[in-house]
Amino acid sequence: MNKKRLFNPIILLAVSIITFVIIAAMMFTGVIDEYNGQLLTLAGIYIIISLSLNLITGFTGQLVLGMAGFMSVGAYTTAICIMRLNIPIFFALIIGGLVTSIFGIMIGFPTLRLRGDYLAVTTLGFGEIIRVIMINLGGLTGGASGLKKIPVFYDTDDFILYEVIRFGWVFGFLILTIVVVSNLIKSSPGRAIISIREDEIASNSMGINVAYYKMLSFTVASFLAGIGGGLYAIFSGYLNPTTFGFMYSVNFVVIVVLGGLGSITGTIISGIAFTFIQECLRVFEDFRLVIFGLALIIIMLFWPRGLMSMKEFSIVTFAKKAIAGEYSVKKIIEKCSVRIQAWKKKREVK
Repeated sequence: MNKKRLFNPIILLAVSIITFVIIAAMMFTGVIDEYNGQLLTLAGIYIIISLSLNLITGFTGQLVLGMAGFMSVGAYTTAICIMRLNIPIFFALIIGGLVTSIFGIMIGFPTLRLRGDYLAVTTLGFGEIIRVIMINLGGLTGGASGLKKIPVFYDTDDFILYEVIRFGWVFGFLILTIVVVSNLIKSSPGRAIISIREDEIASNSMGINVAYYKMLSFTVASFLAGIGGGLYAIFSGYLNPTTFGFMYSVNFVVIVVLGGLGSITGTIISGIAFTFIQECLRVFEDFRLVIFGLALIIIMLFWPRGLMSMKEFSIVTFAKKAIAGEYSVKKIIEKCSVRIQAWKKKREVK
């Protein structure tokens, strides 16, 4: 039993180190240029915030449209701690997450009694209120002008080295976020959280404290969103309240829905794809939103439950199947033919 508990963390640590070393080597050798390196770091930040949203919406079943508001609280708190109080970056990020979680408790306590559209509209209003407050607290947040010259992760003239270090910070917190969300969902409280998503009334009748577990999910998600916001503040070096508008919250919802509600792997894949596709479509200027919207419609028509649905990618399972020859060309052709035959039978029945 103990070996089984230790195996997955060891595998995750080993894969994380190998992945980081490969990406860092590609940055140093120029395979990944500076521009794509920045996009990769930004994608990591988006994934952290999207995973926090997936914890509330995908696993708990509560629709939230105000993640940009929580992100802004973490971003401004982290920036103020670094600029005004000279707190080290790591501790400033943790403080940013804690302050955001306090806001999450304050907002969650009265609003989590609501359901569906009512909760979504309420959290959307929270995001707009936070944005207005940031604009009016000029002495602390810089007002409409925002905060400028936020200190960087590491002061160096070597731009490539800085890109690697910046990516390392985001990558490290991304792995911690994955571990936190995954372990929470697999734990006893996580099972209670998932049961709320499936049937809130049945969960309540079985003795599950629905309000408590909703609050737990909301608080943890707020903490993670705050850390993501803090990383964004240091990454961009500049904060403006207008950045954290309604469309920013919608972007995170799109990432979660596109990847699959309740899928950590799906959120990671869609977060990376979303970031790079958006940048690729910038050449179309005003038409890029139309093209991106049409692409989303097509994806939802063919994969209505998202790219991964509720499935997760397991390295251990993948390795076992690869060793057993499940991914050989012959096996893949056989599986494809079986699915085609099944699809034809469904068409004939209709």
